[in-house]
This record gives sequence, structure tokens and C-alpha cells, in this order.
Amino acid sequence: MSLRILLSLTLITTSGCSLLGNSPYVPEVKPVEVVTITKPAVVYHPPLPNQIKTKPVEWRVLTPAIMQEYLTDLNAGKAPTNVYYGVSPKGYENLSVNMAELKRYIRQALSIVEYYRELHEEEKDGSDITPGH
Repeated sequence: MSLRILLSLTLITTSGCSLLGNSPYVPEVKPVEVVTITKPAVVYHPPLPNQIKTKPVEWRVLTPAIMQEYLTDLNAGKAPTNVYYGVSPKGYENLSVNMAELKRYIRQALSIVEYYRELHEEEKDGSDITPGH
């Protein structure tokens, strides 16, 4: 009989809580909250280039009389040996139009740069930001 009691105790001890019908432990799970934070990309504003510093240019108009005087002085050894470049009136007009086009292009490029700088400053200050944009 003592053998039966010993076997019964061993059986009860090894089966443990499974005889009581308890469910396994499940920890409490909290829902995950996803938060999206939008952060605008850093906008790089390179510095504007240095202003143009032009060198002085000496303009001389060579008429036939002035040219003859220069050649006479040159033959006599009294004139410096300069090299002269000539441009026709139409060529000078084209040069003037080209310079005006360069000025226009630079003004327009600078106005575009200024627009984007002001736009970025407004966004940074928050004065022009609308919800959802």
C-alpha cells in the first residue's frame, strides 16, 4: 500500500498545476502608437559670388587724321608702339547689345535666387506655412 501512496504522490507532484486547468500566462499587450514627424530638409544657400571688379579700359577713336598723325610720330620714333583694335559701328552696336543681354540675364538670375531665399526665410519663420503643406 505504501507503494501505491508513493506512486500517487509522485504522479500528483509531477503533473503539478496541469490538473487544475489553468491557462498559460499571457502578458498584457499595449497597442503601439506610431508618430510620424516630418522635418524639412536643410536648404543650402551658397553665398553670392563677389561683385565684379572691372579694370579700366582706355578708349581711343582713331579717325584718318589722328591715324596719320600717329603714323608720322611712329616713323619719327616719337610714338609708343601700341596695338590698336578696330570695330565697325555695327560691331560696336552688337557689343553694346551683348552687354545689355548679360546685365539682363544676371538681374534675372539674382531675382530668382532672392525669391528662393525669401521663400525659405518665410518657411523658417512659419509665417507662410499652411497645415498639410
